[in-house]
Amino acid sequence: MDNIEALSPKPDEFVENKNSRHPKGLWVLFGTEMWERFNFYGMRALLTLFMVNSLLIKEADAAIIYGGFLALCYLTPLLGGFIADKYIGNRNAILIGGSLMAIGQFLLFISASTFSADLGSSKMVMWLALFVIIFGNGFFKPNISSMVGSLYPKQEKSKLDSAFTIFYMGINIGAFLGQFICPYLGDVKDAATGVRDIFAFKWGFLAASIAMVIGTVTFFILKNKYVVNPEGRPIGGLPKNNTSEDFEEGETQTAKFSGTALGITGFLFVALFFAFRYLLVGEFGFKAVEMGQLIKGIIYPFIYAAGISLAFLIMSSAENKIERQRIWVIYIVSFFIIFFWAAFEQAGSSLTFIADNQTDRNIFGWNMPPSMVQIFNGIFVVLLAVPFSLTWDKLRTKGREPVSPFKQAMGLALIALSYFIIAHNVKDLGNSGLLAIKWLMLLYFIQTCGELCLSPIGLSLVGKLAPKRFASLLYGVFFISNAAGYALAGSLGALIPATGDKFTKAQEIGVNLQDVLDKKVTLTAEQTAAFEKAQLPLHNPTFAGFEIHNLFEFFMVFVVLCGIAAVILGLISPILKKMMHGVK
Repeated sequence: MDNIEALSPKPDEFVENKNSRHPKGLWVLFGTEMWERFNFYGMRALLTLFMVNSLLIKEADAAIIYGGFLALCYLTPLLGGFIADKYIGNRNAILIGGSLMAIGQFLLFISASTFSADLGSSKMVMWLALFVIIFGNGFFKPNISSMVGSLYPKQEKSKLDSAFTIFYMGINIGAFLGQFICPYLGDVKDAATGVRDIFAFKWGFLAASIAMVIGTVTFFILKNKYVVNPEGRPIGGLPKNNTSEDFEEGETQTAKFSGTALGITGFLFVALFFAFRYLLVGEFGFKAVEMGQLIKGIIYPFIYAAGISLAFLIMSSAENKIERQRIWVIYIVSFFIIFFWAAFEQAGSSLTFIADNQTDRNIFGWNMPPSMVQIFNGIFVVLLAVPFSLTWDKLRTKGREPVSPFKQAMGLALIALSYFIIAHNVKDLGNSGLLAIKWLMLLYFIQTCGELCLSPIGLSLVGKLAPKRFASLLYGVFFISNAAGYALAGSLGALIPATGDKFTKAQEIGVNLQDVLDKKVTLTAEQTAAFEKAQLPLHNPTFAGFEIHNLFEFFMVFVVLCGIAAVILGLISPILKKMMHGVK
């Protein structure tokens, strides 16, 4: 995953004592993003449960919507990065983005306050809220990451892996707080009956909105004093005020795209959009109107097509072989981390549903809310980020630090390992057994180790390799790999087979769900209607032509995808190292 405590002198003293002082602006930026992560991850923890329980949306559709929403949140940084680089600067983009996200969260609060009176209007407000948050994130996300890289002069770029890891720890304090406070307020169940209060979600969304207001105001107050370069000049101002000192020697200061390149990019986008649409939903036209099909057939193709066509556009502006090969490294690494995020972002969909329906969440007599189980990721990031940062520093001083792409291959291998362990622990649960929460805790621990090998290192890699004239835009390209991963996460999350609660609901209707899934019985019209109302599946999901019968097979999908990606990326890391031309 990407506090005000972060602005205290303690972290600064810690870094200074290690003879590797980081600028104070780093703490301002991760303090700002800390509140943004509180807002985003707090909302994320509640979103699918709110859709399923309050808005009565099917779990599979909620997973698709969740994946599409996250994907667009990481697609719009392309637009936000471009506008910031070309017109308004990083600072203004962050202020606009923070304001929009605060408004979006407040709209979710309104949706969660009105659904009982008018379900249709409440759904419309939810869609508007997600739309506003998507664009807010697009302005915010690439520009604050770009500013971290700009804090360091070129002779100190070797500090960026360490800086982004510390930055990552800081922002995950926000994720931890958001994943604790928002579920505590919004995911409430009666202690005696276990019945969820479907009217409580609004308080979690309101807390997320307030957090975003705090983050935006914090940045506005502190930016002029601390977010400056080593010479004291403001970072992230209007592009028209940039000077030659802001760029590498000999580097062009303005991104230029020819009319021919723009035309080819447009044609490529349209062609790829319809190609991906046909692959995902089996049609070129727009006949399907079912929600899941609309998202898979419009949003997902848009993301994939935009990523590839924009990559072509940026490459067309590369000025020499070295610059071109460094940009290629960003693209290649971005492709492989799609598989990481597709697996990692099951946290907000399939893993939340499993935590809700088939996990023993009792911890020392306290029954943890299912949406809060994700909190372990934030806890482990906070605990492990500094040790990871120190490890990279120590290995670098000894000349043994792995090249950045190999670190990311390690991250992919770790997430494959986490799902391999969880797959074997759900193998014998059957339809009524409960997974011990310790196994989800272990999963999040291993995934956090993988995340620290991959995500902050990827941010650092872009900061090192991207030409200044479109640095924010290339951060947008990097984030589009997150978007593609989240889109894939939505598709894969929808493959989750029936969990224990579904078998219980079917039994109440008087039907053995296993017999239905095994095609041993044919339901009557009344039973089919009852299944539809109870949101019960009529068949097992399929992936790549294979039917998924149980949770073991479901989790093994992630083991295979991430395991293969880890091996390939690890093998080509020496080639990528050469293409980086001296960048460590």
